[in-house]
Amino acid sequence: MTETEERHRPGALLGAAVLVGLEGLTLAVLGVLELASLNSTRVALAVTTAVFFLGLGAGLAACARALAQVRAWARGPVVAVQLITLLLSISFWGGDTRPVAAALALVSALTLVGVLNPASTRALAADDS
Repeated sequence: MTETEERHRPGALLGAAVLVGLEGLTLAVLGVLELASLNSTRVALAVTTAVFFLGLGAGLAACARALAQVRAWARGPVVAVQLITLLLSISFWGGDTRPVAAALALVSALTLVGVLNPASTRALAADDS
């Protein structure tokens, strides 16, 4: 049994890791779709947007893996992204984007609860020592 397998993995932390992984996957898909919709009038915008989405998606995937392995370093980036996403969901609130806003807010709130609950905090604090 490895050191990671011997650590206690709270269910809330694993749930947060799954949500962060899904966010990373979603961003990667959006990056690929952005490249697929590339046309000659917006090459620079499409490429930079795709690189941003793919990079952020890869970063979130790495954080998701680290959370699943109970690595404390992943908590800071995950909390920062979730807080930004919560603020982003507020800007989407209203009109046709309300379902998107609700989904963003729900996933972010659930992820924050999973990462910041006491059992997760104890498990991640044990990684720091």
